[in-house]
Amino acid sequence: MKIFNNNVHKTMKLYKKQMDAKDIKKTNLISKSDKINISSKGKDFQVAMNALKKVPDVRQEKVDEIKNQIKSGTYNVDSGKIVEKIFENIGIDTKI
Repeated sequence: MKIFNNNVHKTMKLYKKQMDAKDIKKTNLISKSDKINISSKGKDFQVAMNALKKVPDVRQEKVDEIKNQIKSGTYNVDSGKIVEKIFENIGIDTKI
């Protein structure tokens, strides 16, 4: 047995119209374009970052020089500088 209630049918139509109207409002909001303004400092930072990305991570001429010194036996390690750098990175010489 099927029961058709005209009020339920009308209510469903109204609900569908409301949902369609919300979808239209959402699409109107989405279609607006966003603008972005970058400050001069931001532009300068971007230029600096792009220049930094172009610089190689390894100074190949320095690596080649050290390799040649090691091969020839003239490479000397300054243990004092190594210790200084270790302590510099740890921060032992700073006050507590």
